Amino acid sequence: MTTATSPTDAADRSSPTAGPPAGTAGGTTSERRRRERRAGWLFVLPDAIGLLIFLGIPMVLTFVLSFFRVNGFGAYDFVGFANFQRMFSDPQFTSSLLRSLVYIVILVPLLFVVSLALAILVTKKIPMIGVFRSAFFVPYVVSLVVVGLVWQFMLTDKVGVVSRLFSGIGVEASWLGDPKYALASVIVVTVWYQMGYYMIIFMAGIQDIPKEYYEAATIDGAGGWASFKSITWPLLRPTSFFVLLTTTIAALTGGLDLIYVLTKGGPANSTTLVIFYIFQQAFQYGEFGYAAAMSTFLVLVMLAISMVIFAVTRGGRFDND
Repeated sequence: MTTATSPTDAADRSSPTAGPPAGTAGGTTSERRRRERRAGWLFVLPDAIGLLIFLGIPMVLTFVLSFFRVNGFGAYDFVGFANFQRMFSDPQFTSSLLRSLVYIVILVPLLFVVSLALAILVTKKIPMIGVFRSAFFVPYVVSLVVVGLVWQFMLTDKVGVVSRLFSGIGVEASWLGDPKYALASVIVVTVWYQMGYYMIIFMAGIQDIPKEYYEAATIDGAGGWASFKSITWPLLRPTSFFVLLTTTIAALTGGLDLIYVLTKGGPANSTTLVIFYIFQQAFQYGEFGYAAAMSTFLVLVMLAISMVIFAVTRGGRFDND
């Protein structure tokens, strides 16, 4: 005995577009998302472990060490906040901190402007542009110690290339031996060394801007400055934020090796930035607890400056974000 089948039922069973049973699609999507989430965590895990071992744990240990007096021979004496009290009453620490702020105020805008100008230059269609890009970037891949030694020779009084050039136009100066010029010389060398790296970052941001915007501006009669002011500068906001933040942090916490090679903090402590003063206290005088207290305070200053930059620049977001 056969059962009658309606045309609708037959069409439903034979239709190639009939969907899966209820709940199957949702379950498949949910399972795929879980797999993607697990894969994401697995990719992040190596970096997270590295940051924890080489950054997180040392920062915690440094904070703990700041409450102790350490003589470098295994003796740890708990002193509470004595290291912090000593820090705020130490005139050399105060002067090195103020000198670091001056260093930041001069270095960051100068490095920002020079790197952006070079990025705009190397994105132009001019002959042998690849050679110029390489020439500007090459200093950054050279060891900073080598850079310091070369510039130390070039800035040496009387015999250095730079000193000879300025002597030829009647300018006599001890670029590394005079407190009036030493910090400025360090800033110039730092800009020369780092400008190629930030040039590449700005160049990537510029090349990410659609060319149609510039073509439309040219049709409307806009010149180079108008195009930069209305197109390049606004659309480089995320890149500018990144460069501003990283250069500020690098200026506050870096420069130790270059200063050590060029001036060793002299003359008359004119190039002793706060990071170099911390190095002196820890590895020259064995004041590890005091150096840890200053390092903890420096991290707090760095966080405060970063928060200000985030607030002022809105994290590099566009106006409509």
